[in-house]
Amino acid sequence: MEILAFGVQADEKPMIERAFAGHHDVRCLDVFLTEDTAPIAAGYEIISTSVNAILDHRVLQTLAAGGTQMIAQRSTGFNNIDLEVAERLGLTVARVSSYSPYSVAEFAWTLALAVNRRIVRASNRTRDFDFRLDGLMGRDLRGRTAGVVGTGKIGEAFARIAHGFGMRLLGWDIAENPACAELGMEYVDKDRLLAEADLVSLHVPLLPATHHLLDAAALKSMKDDAILVNSSRGGLVDTEALVTELRAGRFAGVGLDVYEAEAGLFFLDKSLAGIEDDTLARLVTFPHVVVTSHQAYYTEDAVGQIIDTTVQNVLDYTAGRRGENVLVPRPAA
Repeated sequence: MEILAFGVQADEKPMIERAFAGHHDVRCLDVFLTEDTAPIAAGYEIISTSVNAILDHRVLQTLAAGGTQMIAQRSTGFNNIDLEVAERLGLTVARVSSYSPYSVAEFAWTLALAVNRRIVRASNRTRDFDFRLDGLMGRDLRGRTAGVVGTGKIGEAFARIAHGFGMRLLGWDIAENPACAELGMEYVDKDRLLAEADLVSLHVPLLPATHHLLDAAALKSMKDDAILVNSSRGGLVDTEALVTELRAGRFAGVGLDVYEAEAGLFFLDKSLAGIEDDTLARLVTFPHVVVTSHQAYYTEDAVGQIIDTTVQNVLDYTAGRRGENVLVPRPAA
């Protein structure tokens, strides 16, 4: 059987081909799954998709009509998939339930340190042989407060690094993580965390209950000189409200690896076409804001685990097994 994989990055392609070798053939495409590209999947029983694929009812209907029966998504998040429609159409859907939490946690800290110490501005200056220090002053993190929103595996890894810096830890989640409590984390309500934290990092999934978790009111409740980092999902932050706060001169720094309207932008080269998204265009103009293109997970370790799990999901499907990563099970015969 040949598997069709959408949205494959150049670095990923040889890894995917090696992982499937001896099991199934795989055809890797660099285009993302959208309503326009869905017809390419005609005749493929199994397809694999990336995190920025669009799997709404129209795309799922096209896939089902073309003979697709199984979707293996190469990500933990699945907010881009209409699971109810998939079930109604008899499509099996699986995801990658976990991979290296250190990849995302370490990158979140990369963003936090970059905006705190003005690394991007400093690097751009020295490229022009401008070695002044004006405007590059940061702050020690030791003794300051880190607010960790979501204390699962990634949030815990982030908190351990914060603990290493000597920071006070505040946490917010629906359930406490004993490992974080052992680090001295105090669990508080979201309002208190936002009001007291010098650094806020988001590590919760995007669900209806967490959409715009940081809305206009929440952003206003944060310290004027706080640092905000989001390496989870763009929809957790009301970006329009964030731009409003930035225009008012608030926040010491903002590091974003995700953006709520990133589909159709991130992972693509738009350098010649230009950007029609005025909010994103405004966001990247702020000198104390760093935006990266959803690359926090992008390490050899994490991507390797994602691919290995995807292969296992496919093997489980072809063997008639229901693995632990199944979101929509195979219809009963």
